[in-house]
Amino acid sequence: MSEQFKPNTTVAGIIHHKNKFLIVEEIDEGKVVYNQPAGHIEAGEDLIGAYQREVLEETGLHVEPQYLSGIYYYHKPELNLYYLRFCFVTELSEFSSTSPQDSDIIDAIWLTLDELKQKGNQIRSPLVLDCIADFVKGNRLPLSCLHSNLTA
Repeated sequence: MSEQFKPNTTVAGIIHHKNKFLIVEEIDEGKVVYNQPAGHIEAGEDLIGAYQREVLEETGLHVEPQYLSGIYYYHKPELNLYYLRFCFVTELSEFSSTSPQDSDIIDAIWLTLDELKQKGNQIRSPLVLDCIADFVKGNRLPLSCLHSNLTA
């Protein structure tokens, strides 16, 4: 039998207020890149808990997701890695100041979509813009579509 295939499962967040997105400036492989608050699910975590933990670590914010903008399957050919990403959306009623806790995060900054696009090849993954494009199109998957048998 062949070994079971297991893609890297990640969560990401679109945190939005007044046409701006909260983006993290971080170090990846020695380079400064721009990403949504995002990361891998840890053992024993459900998807929403993983999202809340990643946002807290990378921005210092305590957030509640309102819906998903999409679920994405992505292959990074240069590393032959596969990712399954759940992108949550939190729309805030005001801009919040940030205080990243993760040492790989330089800062968490508010950018318009145009400002983010100007970062060009510094955007960590095509998924960043794909997720935002689906948000802008109005994709809204209810959190009720997520199920877990994990208990808090």
